[in-house]
Amino acid sequence: MAATDTTGDMLHVFEWHNGEKEWSPFSDAEMARRQDAMRAHMAANDIDAAVFTSYHGICYYSGFLYCYFGRKYAFVLDQDNATTVSAGIDGGQPWRRTHGDNITYSDWRRDNFFTALQGLVKGAKRVGIEFDHISLDYLTQLKAAFPEVEFVDVAQASMMMRTIKSVEEYAVIREGTRICNVGARACMDAVHAGVREYEVALASTGAMVREIGETFPFVELMDTWTWFQSGYMTDGAHNPVTNKKVARGDILSLNCFPMIFGYYTAIERTLFCEEASDAHLALWEKNCEVMRVGSDLIGPGKRCCDIALELNDLYRSWDLLKYRSFGYGHSFGVLSHYYGREAGVELREDVETVLQPGMVVSMEPMIMIPEGQPGAGGYREHDIFIVTETGAENITNFPYGPEHMIIKAGK
Repeated sequence: MAATDTTGDMLHVFEWHNGEKEWSPFSDAEMARRQDAMRAHMAANDIDAAVFTSYHGICYYSGFLYCYFGRKYAFVLDQDNATTVSAGIDGGQPWRRTHGDNITYSDWRRDNFFTALQGLVKGAKRVGIEFDHISLDYLTQLKAAFPEVEFVDVAQASMMMRTIKSVEEYAVIREGTRICNVGARACMDAVHAGVREYEVALASTGAMVREIGETFPFVELMDTWTWFQSGYMTDGAHNPVTNKKVARGDILSLNCFPMIFGYYTAIERTLFCEEASDAHLALWEKNCEVMRVGSDLIGPGKRCCDIALELNDLYRSWDLLKYRSFGYGHSFGVLSHYYGREAGVELREDVETVLQPGMVVSMEPMIMIPEGQPGAGGYREHDIFIVTETGAENITNFPYGPEHMIIKAGK
């Protein structure tokens, strides 16, 4: 343990390089590619150093995904060095995960985090930070610690870099979609009249965690989850799991999310317990038709907004557009429900980004019919696509629709 800042025997900033660097699915060349891409952006914009503070920024460029718990973390990049800054409570784990170096700060003195930063960006006049992650309070602290520095944004440039995936990222995402399907099957197997939502979700999440653990030589098992809703609880895509019991004839929503090295994948399906009414079937088939048409629209050169507008016309032809509740799809990569949204690539009316080869996006149309109306409930299907030079590859490949997703008794 090498100390760089102390008061007597109290360590403030130090190196805690404990154990050995851990296995990663990403090669040194892949991590260097990411860091060098940001260095090129910095050089072109006269940025001396970049200080990433978000979960996704730090994870994408270093491989380390931090646990916040009220402490600050950073990844500092300049033209020569790449260093994570972590809290002492994490021991040597941040260094073991980091492609680069690591500096640890302690709690023994207020603002030791900024002391660590000062040692890493000495002499910098123009420093990149993530404007969409730094709060006003955080920015005030940065300005106090670096009174001579001009802070500029690197979040938008970083986001657009992340939207184009590498071959090595494809491999992790493909494993994620495969493991999604493991969770979906476990979810379907657990469904029956009388079962509580949380029991179905536990079965799905447990199956995915076990599969992740058996797939990789070494992996940190964190954040994998399942949302499973029934009846009126299906009206929101992000509604939490409850202890509600599933009833015969209930509309169900299956949502499985394995998290692997910070990478998010998902499968979402509409199901029914034992039977579906004619009204439900008619609405379900219409939403599946939007899913089929939307899937065919994904490809290079397509504008996100144009895909959304065309699918709007389809819903409008059935007078269902008023029941649509969010966009038709989004980018995938280093993200979760609490970090990393790549908002520049979302299939929405207000996003004019052109899809490019290398992007990974979902198609996930949803409508929500209010309680009291025939066919009430939320309908949603969700697949993931890699945009190729000539079209798009569906890497989910899991059935959907009435032929496959009505879960019979005694299945």
